[in-house]
Amino acid sequence: MIRAIDVILSTFGLMILSPLLLLLFIVGYFDTGVPLLLQTRVGMDRKPITLVKFRSMQINTDHVASHLVDPIKITAWGKFIRHAKLDELLQLWNVLKGEMSLVGPRPCLFNQTELIKERSCRGVFSTRPGITGLAQINGINMATPRLLAKVDACMLRGLCVRKYFFYIFKSIFSASCSGRIRRAQL
Repeated sequence: MIRAIDVILSTFGLMILSPLLLLLFIVGYFDTGVPLLLQTRVGMDRKPITLVKFRSMQINTDHVASHLVDPIKITAWGKFIRHAKLDELLQLWNVLKGEMSLVGPRPCLFNQTELIKERSCRGVFSTRPGITGLAQINGINMATPRLLAKVDACMLRGLCVRKYFFYIFKSIFSASCSGRIRRAQL
């Protein structure tokens, strides 16, 4: 059921947002000369997927988790699209292809070994990674691998259609995702 919703929403999203995606591509081209970032990430069953994003950093930036990137490497345009979460819109293509879901644990890099270990122990890789989820709406990122894996597993255990739409709604309409999950929920 969720896969069918993913296909419908990503198809409509790509169609409706195509003028915006074109504009972001053009501005990104003038910003760095290479507006797209193709990055290998860990997908379902720990298989590699090629994540598609709008480039927010200089071309020579190492592939590391966002919290480890030197802020000087993020362009002015990149700061804007990251803050507005516009850099993530192209991942609708990954959703349509079946590599990702709209809701699920954010796909990590293969060099994030601690997070991979924590997620493996909790069965997080048994599902498609997502664009957003419980961790993202609560401001939990890859800087805290154990907490992130714990929250991802918690989300997957209780994921249903209602919560799927709740996570999407919160991601789109929350001005700030700086809330924190109470320890009692975990």
